[in-house]
Amino acid sequence: MGTNHTIKTDFLVIGSGIAGLTFAIHAAEQGTVAIIAKKEAAYSSTFFAQGGIAAVLSDVDSFEKHIKDTLECGDGLSKPDVVEAIVKAGPARIQELVDLGVQFTLREQSDELDLGKEGGHSERRVAHAKDFTGQEIERAFLEAIKQHPNITLYENHIAVNLVVVGGKCVGAYVLDKINRQIKNFVARITMIATGGVGKVYLYTSNPDIASGDGIAMAYRAGATVADMEFTQFHPTCLFHPFAKSFLISEALRGEGAILVNKEGKRIMEGVHPLKELAPRDVVTRAIDFELKRSGAECVYLDITHKDAEFVKHRFPGIYDKCLHFGIDITKEKIPVVPAAHYCCGGIATDVNGVTDLPNLLAAGESSCTGLHGANRLASNSLLEATVCGYNAAQWCHKKNIFNIPFATFPEWDPGSAMDSNEEVVITQNWDEIRHFMWNYVGIVRSNKRLERAKNRILMLLEEINEYYWNFKVTSDLIELRNLAIVADLIIESAMRRKESRGIHYNVDYPNKLPIAEHTLLNQKSYPNQPQK
Repeated sequence: MGTNHTIKTDFLVIGSGIAGLTFAIHAAEQGTVAIIAKKEAAYSSTFFAQGGIAAVLSDVDSFEKHIKDTLECGDGLSKPDVVEAIVKAGPARIQELVDLGVQFTLREQSDELDLGKEGGHSERRVAHAKDFTGQEIERAFLEAIKQHPNITLYENHIAVNLVVVGGKCVGAYVLDKINRQIKNFVARITMIATGGVGKVYLYTSNPDIASGDGIAMAYRAGATVADMEFTQFHPTCLFHPFAKSFLISEALRGEGAILVNKEGKRIMEGVHPLKELAPRDVVTRAIDFELKRSGAECVYLDITHKDAEFVKHRFPGIYDKCLHFGIDITKEKIPVVPAAHYCCGGIATDVNGVTDLPNLLAAGESSCTGLHGANRLASNSLLEATVCGYNAAQWCHKKNIFNIPFATFPEWDPGSAMDSNEEVVITQNWDEIRHFMWNYVGIVRSNKRLERAKNRILMLLEEINEYYWNFKVTSDLIELRNLAIVADLIIESAMRRKESRGIHYNVDYPNKLPIAEHTLLNQKSYPNQPQK
């Protein structure tokens, strides 16, 4: 692999979801922007977001209500000042999306937004494009991005490592997957917007690219990560042998769908006053309990009591997808299981995306601002991503990034750079991580399970590190290394939290501690093996 290809850009954006694209659009007003996309640019976690984006958009709603709902869902760990700042910025960012060309669904014979209601929300405040919201947002952004003269999009490129010189981030080594070439991307500012970590678990609603790359890279580079024990499991992922990672949106429950077991008995009856619209951690644990109690493979989401035409019109994507698998949701119950969905932790940042590694920013699911706390309120993720992506660009403008000089990159160390004929090792390690993370570090945890997971991940990290140094870097190997590091960070964070709070539930510590504290990890507080 050659390393003589160097690209200089004022801003390097790693990731092509709503956070990265929001930042890119506004950063491009100041200088040149390079966007790195692991696959096609549209293939992001944003693209697969069904439900929508939460903001105060009606007269019956208020900032105070949205703040209160977010804080309650965060279970004492959300940062009130961060919650207030992001919630209050929401309406302006929604308007910007409309101005960009996002076609949100409107009420019939009206120019007002058709606002949905999801779990944990006290009012209807979720702007959506039927159940294709993320897809529609990606479409509008990418049309604008591709026409902007200051923005260059590099598809089928995967970041390998951040480059740190003199204690500051100066860009990244990036693998061109098509040409199998390492490129030096030299940047004044690097923005990580790589999404979540769902592929560390056996069952997930996330796309295949969600391997925690940005979080792992930032940790290796010396940035602090926070609250990695808080993995949100979505209660309802389609259970079907040929359906891969297909989410059944919470919006169905917002429109009256109920959860039942195989006998038809309601699962959420008597569990929580909000029943199906309880916070996700409550609903997920109730389903997990029912599955373990009954030995059943799945539970069922039932919306057959609603008007068939309404269901088809409101949820065309879900209706068509389920019909493809032989399930008519207007007549039949939908088989569902919980699945890893959202990482509430990530690279520690403020509301401007600023990390503790100079010249490195992060936004979206890769970051941890403190908005979500111990449990994310539904549809607050796209809100946080667009607000913080915008804020980060404004922070750069105030800082005047042209005072930051381009750095001279150290040469890429290819190791022994042999071609590997042992790809089965990567597949085996990947499968092993996903299985023990699901079984030991899943919805319900215990000290014993966490200890077993810790022992296994330390052995795998050593094995992967040795493999990484001895063979040519491939996309699969990069992702495996990142997954292993993220798994270790999740396990370590979970072991340090001696309580149950939000979506972290440990049977050995079933109660909450009186004071909520964040779990912070970096190489000083928790050193890992040195990585290339």
